[in-house]
Amino acid sequence: MRCADGSKATRFWNLKVTDRLTHGRRMMSLVSAQSVNKVYRNGEVEVAAVKSADFEIEPGSFVSFVGPSGSGKSTLLNLIGCLDRPTSGDLRVVDTDVAALDRKTAAAFRAQHIGFIFQDFNLIPVLTAAENVEYPLLMVQNWPVARRRKRVGEMLEAVDIMAQADKYPDQLSGGQKQRVAVARALATRAKLILADEPTANLDHTTAYRIIDLMKRMRDEFGSTFIFSTHDPKIMEAAEMIFTLEDGKVGPAERSESHG
Repeated sequence: MRCADGSKATRFWNLKVTDRLTHGRRMMSLVSAQSVNKVYRNGEVEVAAVKSADFEIEPGSFVSFVGPSGSGKSTLLNLIGCLDRPTSGDLRVVDTDVAALDRKTAAAFRAQHIGFIFQDFNLIPVLTAAENVEYPLLMVQNWPVARRRKRVGEMLEAVDIMAQADKYPDQLSGGQKQRVAVARALATRAKLILADEPTANLDHTTAYRIIDLMKRMRDEFGSTFIFSTHDPKIMEAAEMIFTLEDGKVGPAERSESHG
């Protein structure tokens, strides 16, 4: 991997973050957080959901934020996905200061760079599998019809769901629905895929298949996958794990299955 000036990133591995910032150089990161805080206010009561988060995620990563319910992992995913804004700190996604985005520009940024996968699939019930995959290409990207249909076919083939293209969500199994959701998230060629508990509503065998599918999609399309989960199956598959506790993000740990 090389930095913007063409020099090898390895030259900077042993430099402190402050040194890198002083010299105007950073390792190439798709997501970079420095002292990020998120505080919710309810009247006079303040709840710190994320506290002084510092981390970097490189392109092409397969990363999990793990922790118990209420630890802040879903909040952190919402911040990265520009569904919420940090109270303070510096959060950059695809080299963009997301705190500086207003509602309209945040929506445009998400449409261009980010795909989402949800634990309850969030498929539109009146649309077929193919139409669900096509939806962001039509409503958000506004691709011409021929280009849309070609891309939909490519994605349905990629996730091995072409035979169910004309079926509605209530005619699909949980695993098939999540395959459609993965295809929809990747259809726009998003650089970053955010998955919030994507295996929570799947049985053991199907969950492993979906995890394997997402990893294969990462390898094929080069997208970065970031998970919010407490599922040990995803933790095992992740290459890097960040553990959250009471809103604090621990240091990155390499998964045991990846050395």
